[in-house]
Amino acid sequence: MSIYNETIKVTVNTLKQMKQNGQKIAMVTCYDYSSAKILDSTSIDAVLVGDSAANVMAGYETTLPITLDEMIIYAASVVRGCKRAMVVVDMPFGTYQGDAREASKNAVEIMKRTGAQAVKIEGGKEIEESYKAILATGIPIMAHLGLTPQSINKFGGYGLRAKEDAEAEILLQNALLAEKLGCFSVVLEKIPTQLAEKVTQSLQIPTIGIGAGNVCDGQVLVFQDVLGINEGFKPKFLRKYSNIAEQIRTAINNYSKDVKSGDFPNAQEQY
Repeated sequence: MSIYNETIKVTVNTLKQMKQNGQKIAMVTCYDYSSAKILDSTSIDAVLVGDSAANVMAGYETTLPITLDEMIIYAASVVRGCKRAMVVVDMPFGTYQGDAREASKNAVEIMKRTGAQAVKIEGGKEIEESYKAILATGIPIMAHLGLTPQSINKFGGYGLRAKEDAEAEILLQNALLAEKLGCFSVVLEKIPTQLAEKVTQSLQIPTIGIGAGNVCDGQVLVFQDVLGINEGFKPKFLRKYSNIAEQIRTAINNYSKDVKSGDFPNAQEQY
């Protein structure tokens, strides 16, 4: 039986219960109030204010340039639109790596200024102290392993991660560490399905996949990708559920035509 209820706020405990009940978790990114309101009226469980805003909203090639203040503006807008869905916010590059005290300070800033329910950070053992410092403040963390876009310069591309046994074992151990430290879930991005299944079965907390097969406890995709707004992005793992870009193009062309012909506004559309 589904625990979805349009009047009950989704929380960390909701997602954990969904894993226990064998229910899949549906998550999508979002960066603005209007879209968030629409999403909140659907059966989506959680909304991620991803640092992918750097790509889809600001046009950067990577997620690295986006700032803490920019993420807070996006996140606060989304929170205002989400009364039911849980909102998780990405901590941007440079706000948690290397300095645990600074990491906790930045996480607190996000929570205080946005009203979100959790933050997400990328990495494992190498940022263990940051995990501990943020969790010590009482802020829930969603971990992110596999292809971690903030490490794109280290990886040298957006290819499949953990194909080799050594990297796969490190990923598994990092997932177990995230759970042990107290993270409430783990995002697994662009890793072999067999590994994602092993990690998912090894954890009591839910896994959220993106390019990690259908074995994870849930899935996350980017809002603009799902709707077909981002026309040039066509990875294997993406299923487009609409072609909004073409619908927008048609609508705007029709509006422009009516303006130029003098048909808009007509007598009924004037005061």
